[in-house]
Amino acid sequence: MQIERFAIDGPLLFTPPRFGDDRGWFCEHWNARRLADEAGLDVRFVQDNLSFTARPGTLRGLHYQAPPMAQGKLVSVVTGAVTDIIVDIREGSATYGQHAAVELSRETGVQLWVPPGFLHGFVTRTPDVHMLYKVTEYYSAEHDGSIAWDDPDLGIDWGVQDPVLSGKDAQAPRLAEHQARNGSIFPQGWDRT
Repeated sequence: MQIERFAIDGPLLFTPPRFGDDRGWFCEHWNARRLADEAGLDVRFVQDNLSFTARPGTLRGLHYQAPPMAQGKLVSVVTGAVTDIIVDIREGSATYGQHAAVELSRETGVQLWVPPGFLHGFVTRTPDVHMLYKVTEYYSAEHDGSIAWDDPDLGIDWGVQDPVLSGKDAQAPRLAEHQARNGSIFPQGWDRT
């Protein structure tokens, strides 16, 4: 398995090997022992989520699930292609407010590990995108939230001018605005409590 790290500490990219012939290919999508041994990622996934997005240029994000229900996510594309974005919002992190972008597609099979403490979103590049999320915590509506995809303080270039958005994402506050009203989403020490 190929493992890549980011300049931002925590997220990882995994590319599982594919074994193919004239019928197609096979890959081991997830293996707990292998990820623990090869990447130091020892997590317990409790829920799998599958999303479908019909139109290219649809943007979902930037989402989070706050402590104590913070989620880590292993994200992959089953069909289609997306630009996936993560933003470090761990208060006190040396890379706080920085983001990274990665292309995920059925063709490459690349998987993205998004640790707790990050905003997550994606924009579809093709029609009929199916995404699979393995998550480390159950969904909690009470802890679910989103930050404005176009927050100028984050400076993310999504590659789209007028994306298709949900009502929730269209009305999401800027990160600074959210923190002024509610405090930090992931305050220092949150992961050690």
